Amino acid sequence: MATLAEPKQRKVSADEAREVAEAAREQEWAAPSFVRDLFLGKLRMDLIHPYPEQNPDEVARAKPFLDKLERFLREEVDSDRIDREGEIPENVVDGLRKLGAFGIKIPREYGGLGLSQLSYMKAIELVSSVDGSLTALLSAHQSIGVPQPLKVFGSEAQKKKYFPRLAAGAISAFALTEHGVGSDPAAMETTAILDDDTWILNGEKLWCTNGTKAELLVVMARTPSKMVNGKEKKQITAFIVETDWPGVEVVHRCHFMGLKALYNGVIRFTNVRVPQENVLWGEGKGLKLALVTLNTGRLTLPISSVAAGKRCLEVSRRWAAERVQWGRPIGQHDAIAQKIGTMAANTLAMEAVAELCGAMAERGGYDIRLEAAIAKLYNSEAGWRIIDDTVQIRGGRGYETADSLRARGEAPIPVERIMRDFRINLIFEGSSEIMHLFIAREAVDKHLQVAGDVVLPGKTVRERLAGLVRSAGFYGWWYPSRWLGWSLWPRYAEFGKLAKHVRFVERSCRRLARSVFHSMIRFGPKLELRQSVLFRLVDVAGELFAMAATCSRAQQLYMHDRATGARAVKLADLFCRQARRRVRSKFNGLRRNEDVPTYKFAQEILAGEHRWLERDIVELPE
Repeated sequence: MATLAEPKQRKVSADEAREVAEAAREQEWAAPSFVRDLFLGKLRMDLIHPYPEQNPDEVARAKPFLDKLERFLREEVDSDRIDREGEIPENVVDGLRKLGAFGIKIPREYGGLGLSQLSYMKAIELVSSVDGSLTALLSAHQSIGVPQPLKVFGSEAQKKKYFPRLAAGAISAFALTEHGVGSDPAAMETTAILDDDTWILNGEKLWCTNGTKAELLVVMARTPSKMVNGKEKKQITAFIVETDWPGVEVVHRCHFMGLKALYNGVIRFTNVRVPQENVLWGEGKGLKLALVTLNTGRLTLPISSVAAGKRCLEVSRRWAAERVQWGRPIGQHDAIAQKIGTMAANTLAMEAVAELCGAMAERGGYDIRLEAAIAKLYNSEAGWRIIDDTVQIRGGRGYETADSLRARGEAPIPVERIMRDFRINLIFEGSSEIMHLFIAREAVDKHLQVAGDVVLPGKTVRERLAGLVRSAGFYGWWYPSRWLGWSLWPRYAEFGKLAKHVRFVERSCRRLARSVFHSMIRFGPKLELRQSVLFRLVDVAGELFAMAATCSRAQQLYMHDRATGARAVKLADLFCRQARRRVRSKFNGLRRNEDVPTYKFAQEILAGEHRWLERDIVELPE
């Protein structure tokens, strides 16, 4: 095996990084977005209520596959063995191939199952309830690997060439990250140069999930810049690359805290000849392709978080009912009961958020870039809290491995594996910090359209004056209207006992809009540097979205089944009560916080001024 290359990083200014990121953004809002309107102070319940339901014909068509998948997972998959050996047995991979699990969303005319986004998410939920490494294998292939961008952006010739292979089980991967490139693609080192009708690809990609097992890759590379209006415009292009081509080399398989059978590695490209027809969508459109792909690709993580929440709830419920301490089951002790009640409430909310976003993607007619990002952020963080509480409830047994529990005669419940496997979800497909920043940028988009010439640096006097006039016209009516609105009874009475929470969401979204505006006025262009402020605003939007989705979902359940629905309404009420407290806390933190002294101390620490605090430990080598 070849040795790893010395990491190198092209120095990129903040302005250049921002320019590349902005060029990749979807500039227009051609379709409605519930979350975008939340940030603007409008509660569009008509976009999510009645809660969208899956087409009955699609449910019937997906059922045979989902039934066979559930039986296969139960009878053929030994997750403890996969975790112990760090490999997915070939018979398991072949079994998934025979089920069609690698082509769930690929159209039937190309050999796939042709199922919908929600059906795919149901399948991922089943898989995630059993094994995280299998989830990674299937989702990296179908959510961000070749099938999804090929479905959305591929030419007919590309689809005819590659879809049948993918549907039959040819594993694919997505190659973007490099040693110096994570959330900042402007620093990308991988290049592709056109030689007649062939691209010559050179570079190295890091953390390419499925990369060590893939037959096909989507590879992002810098292509020659173009001059637009006398200014250089950076180009990043997406290519379909076959791993058996000369010059494609797996340099290293990476190993991690969890997901022991994750086929993730370093892939090197040395003078790889890529045909012109393997450019996806078009030259210079690679980053935009990646962002659009992730709008639906990110929905795998929210639904896998739901599966983790349900599994942990099941484990905690059983253990807290049977484990007796101090004369009664531990679930009757308030400290444990509080955790279980909160766990159930958050699991209901996570499912409402995930399936709502899946239904939006399935129906079309929505711009879900913010909904998908918030679902990924909200569910991964809520899921992590649930898992942490489950380890605490199980105590020493939560920290002990399943193999060890089995060896001494106890039920091999793999809570510690669930924790190890899940932790990456707060990093995968955009870390929580990057999701906050992505959402915040889209949240202020309307304000930048209106007042950008006033608050952004580098504008001429004429541009600023024109911006002032435009701003006065917009904010003269918009800002007062964010204070006005009827948020009392009988509004939203159709939600019954949950109406008061929907009214709270309506009041709070107007307060959120005002808070975004106040923050822009207070910090001006420096707002982008006040990430703690932006994060609080995004967290408020996340809670409001979850509340609205949960109320709509509970009401739908009530209309279908009064007995189960009544329980769902009570649980939704509990979730909303808890969420309201979190919302108030985030709003209060906008004015009362320790952000500035904390930041200053962090800079002093980075400068080495507080190394006294690191005394009396064995120092790491430089």
